[in-house]
Amino acid sequence: MCSVLNFAATRAAYRIKLALAGKIGMIQRKQFSTEVGGKTLILEMSSMAEQADSAVLARYGETAVLVTVVMAKNDSSADYLPLKVDYEEKFYAAGKIIGSRFIRREGRPSEEAILAGRLVDRTIRPLFDERLRRDIQVVVTVLAIDEENDPDFVGLIATSAALAISRFPLAGPVAGVRMAKIGDKFLINPPNSELKKPEMYFETFVSGTYGKINMIELGGSSAKEEDILRAFEIGQKEIDKLIDFQNSITKEVGKPKSDVLRFEPDPVLKTEVDKFLTNRLEEAVYQPDKTEQHIRLDALKNELKLRLKEKKDKGEDFNDAGLDYLFGETVGDLVRKNIIENNKRPDGRALDEVRGLDGEVGLFLRTHGSALFVRGNTQALAITTLAPPGAEQLIETMETTGKRRFMLHYNFPPYSVGEIGSFRGPGRREIGHGALAEKALRPLIPPQEQFPYTIRVVSEVLSSNGSSSMAAVCASVLSLMDAGVPIKNPVAGIAMGLMADGEKYKILTDIQGPEDHYGDMDMKVAGTKEGINAIQMDVKVNGLSMEVIEKTLAQAREAHLQILKFMEEVLPAPRPKLSPYVPTILQTKISPEKIGTLIGPGGKMINGLIRKWELTSIDVEDDGRVFVSAPDPKKAEEAMQEIKMLTREFKVGEIVGGRIVRVLDFGAIVDLGGGQDGMIHVSELKEGYVKNVGDVVKMGDFVEAKVIRVDEDGKIGLSLKQAE
Repeated sequence: MCSVLNFAATRAAYRIKLALAGKIGMIQRKQFSTEVGGKTLILEMSSMAEQADSAVLARYGETAVLVTVVMAKNDSSADYLPLKVDYEEKFYAAGKIIGSRFIRREGRPSEEAILAGRLVDRTIRPLFDERLRRDIQVVVTVLAIDEENDPDFVGLIATSAALAISRFPLAGPVAGVRMAKIGDKFLINPPNSELKKPEMYFETFVSGTYGKINMIELGGSSAKEEDILRAFEIGQKEIDKLIDFQNSITKEVGKPKSDVLRFEPDPVLKTEVDKFLTNRLEEAVYQPDKTEQHIRLDALKNELKLRLKEKKDKGEDFNDAGLDYLFGETVGDLVRKNIIENNKRPDGRALDEVRGLDGEVGLFLRTHGSALFVRGNTQALAITTLAPPGAEQLIETMETTGKRRFMLHYNFPPYSVGEIGSFRGPGRREIGHGALAEKALRPLIPPQEQFPYTIRVVSEVLSSNGSSSMAAVCASVLSLMDAGVPIKNPVAGIAMGLMADGEKYKILTDIQGPEDHYGDMDMKVAGTKEGINAIQMDVKVNGLSMEVIEKTLAQAREAHLQILKFMEEVLPAPRPKLSPYVPTILQTKISPEKIGTLIGPGGKMINGLIRKWELTSIDVEDDGRVFVSAPDPKKAEEAMQEIKMLTREFKVGEIVGGRIVRVLDFGAIVDLGGGQDGMIHVSELKEGYVKNVGDVVKMGDFVEAKVIRVDEDGKIGLSLKQAE
């Protein structure tokens, strides 16, 4: 600590010296600070990144994040809001040099970086008018990171502040905090060390506007709704304080807002579209089957395009740019109006009704576990693979270095929505949905001491019509149970929606198609019979009140209890036996000092055991845990016995047995098994004087002797006379 303080003092003195010499001062800084969770948050505006439209450097503890915002000078040709958020991990931020040995630099973003970028994106996107067509890029660069303060919070608040002081028109600012219930306490932005405690009940990142919440990420283990709502209420108060803080900054250093044009379709085109779709649209939209609905809507749109072409051919003058936008807006208005005024959904269900459910397990013999879960037109196929501990994923990122024993991967192929596309690896959406499903299932996974396997579940979305991530949760649970993984309480997931018009709103259970696309909320909730394991919420409006969130969670609970009951009918409990294609894994624990003995010089001993017993692997942990994996259970058991003999620790006073393998002038060597031996000195052969060792023991004799000495180098001294 003293060296750190001395370094800081020396550096400060050096800067003062430079300042007096007139060598610094070009970067003018203005700092603003406030307290959050008992720690100081500092937002700094300066001429750093001066060619960006705005930039904010945020510090929280020893974590520092720079956010820059740039808006293009001209409108884009895109027919949507072209907002892009990039979250840049920098290994130097954590004092690491990692990556490939041949390319020591940052490459493709890690899953952590993608999820952090999505968190910022999902929070700020509702602030922008969706009619904007100007490219906007937010770059969040982590410059320094400590081990306690998560950069997600720092990055979001810096992003909001950078947007607030910029010339961009938006409805803001926003803010967010991490909340956790640890024991009986609700903590604001708890340090990472607190989140690792076993009494951690749940943790959530919640963000929003003044008085409303617009984004939620939550992970827990059967958390109670009332506790979650209490955390949201505490978080909302902190959010409001942070928004007041940003407003005060904007008054002092904010730039005047630009008058950026919004996309507006030709009024004549709008009139023609409304006239054509009246009395035709409802029949196309209100279909129980997604495929039939798409066929009818596509046919209606093509007919509309032909009608407009005929009018233009006859000399009518109007701009038909934005036809797709107008068509979608008209569909959305119809769906919203009918739900709010008539409780009428496109597929005819009641507002709180779950679509038809179907499921099957054990689809493939060679896979370790498989399940198909169907909800309406959404189908998820999940496959479970069990492997030895050595198959764990090694993780080395800016924030994390460790191993990952349970993995859930989510795939969304283009055919699942009837489209043609490229297969280029998982995108942001697939990584985000997979992380959500994994978060929901992680509390179910038994500890390694109970179930030593590495577990990988892959969910293939075969057909999608709303909430494929929650279908993946259900399919994955059934697949794990089919594989014989002794999971705790099963979990089910459901996606909830919202249609609002001013003060009027309706909450929808199990949203699909147009309800998802044109609705105001997508809240995914996964839980057990006892409580909630995961929540993810996005909105397209300014935010939601606590009343709406509370009612949504209550309605979601009824739905996931219904789905859990159905899943119990498909497979009531984990299978009692693993698939015959799953390798047998046996485990033991040896002294860490014996690890070298087991491995041998250059791995000679451990590799020899693998070849001798035809093992899949022998995995050794630093704490002395040893895992033996083999296709043949008998050979795994025999290999384990040899390992135990090889690494056996002999104690002074115990009686051991073995055969004489060498007779020397001064004693005899006894084979103790597992490659270990001990020596009986001539003086310990029997009472009295022994002239010739061969007079007492001979080669091949089996003897029982007492351990009288165990040296630090592993040499063992034995006694026959003391054993008698």
